[in-house]
Amino acid sequence: MFNVIVTGITSFLTDMATEMVYPLIPLYLTALGAPPAILGVIEGFAESTASILKIFSGRLSDKLRRRKPLAIIGYSGSMLGRLILYISNAWWLVFAGRMVDRIGKGIRVAPRDALIADCTPEGKRGAAFGLHRAMDTLGAAAGVAVAIWLASALGRDLSRSDYQRIFLVSLIPAALGVVALFLVREPSCAHAVRKLPRLSFRGLPLKLKWFLLVVTLFALGNSSNQFLVLRSRSLGMSVLAVLAAYLLYNVVYGVLSYPLGHLSDRIGRKRLLVAGYAFYGLVYVGFAVTRRPEFVWPLFALYGVFSAMNEGLEKALVADIAPGEHRATFIGLHSTLTGVGLLPASLLAGGLWSLFGASAPFWFGGALGLLAAVGLAIVL
Repeated sequence: MFNVIVTGITSFLTDMATEMVYPLIPLYLTALGAPPAILGVIEGFAESTASILKIFSGRLSDKLRRRKPLAIIGYSGSMLGRLILYISNAWWLVFAGRMVDRIGKGIRVAPRDALIADCTPEGKRGAAFGLHRAMDTLGAAAGVAVAIWLASALGRDLSRSDYQRIFLVSLIPAALGVVALFLVREPSCAHAVRKLPRLSFRGLPLKLKWFLLVVTLFALGNSSNQFLVLRSRSLGMSVLAVLAAYLLYNVVYGVLSYPLGHLSDRIGRKRLLVAGYAFYGLVYVGFAVTRRPEFVWPLFALYGVFSAMNEGLEKALVADIAPGEHRATFIGLHSTLTGVGLLPASLLAGGLWSLFGASAPFWFGGALGLLAAVGLAIVL
């Protein structure tokens, strides 16, 4: 549990830094004169390219039987990405900052999650991942709250330099998060093997194969959350109102992550994951049909319910059914599949928005979310 707490503190601080910046990026790009399609390009390439690293990082972690060094390198890379955002004055520099930040995430995620799984009994992994996700997401909520406070202090309409000041402040919790990670204890209970056995996909559990296939399908409709921010702004919400709605999402997500993770240990992962995908589909349909900004608030709250049912529980499920000696590899593969899907998903979202209007990408995402819920109910 010590490692879960320490990695949770690191994630709290890192996500605090991330969410001080993340919801402002589409608004900053608008201030730079970039269209929605550019947002799709930036988010799609940044998330997908970085996600390719997750399986390689996980595989390397399994080969080295070390988790901590790769996690530290990854968190340090994300800190560098925020520094690039601070000096950015054009969309291509924002692109570079996001790429470096996400590459850092690609390096750290699988080793960190394998570290949590290695020393957590199978019957308690839902609670462990739920606790970590709760600390991570409450850090995100704190970051959005700080962004709201800074934005209100700087004025109603932020200038380019105002955005850059907020980017600079975000470096402080990012650096503290890296320092905290040095306290992590390399797990002595990891699967100690002299030579890593050959990885064979043919021999994998059938449930894992089908689960990864459904996850890939879902990822094609799961575009960047920044399109939710952009959609809210297009409905006439102010910058502060958009940030406050995004804060509500993170609070709901953070508060529900641990109890839902613990519940999954008792009733199984399937019911909650199916319900989560269904929630996603309904929320996206809601963003497609709404024309009134006041409806954005309950939609963001319901989106928080989906997230609490989804990310931590998916990782716990993979950790449960993947072969132990290849655990980090398959946690990395899962993250890679969900991340790589962001490239076509975000490019499609940006293209559909530009060609058919703001509702189009949400109709598409909603349909795939509901389809994935049906698929998951069948294969698990």
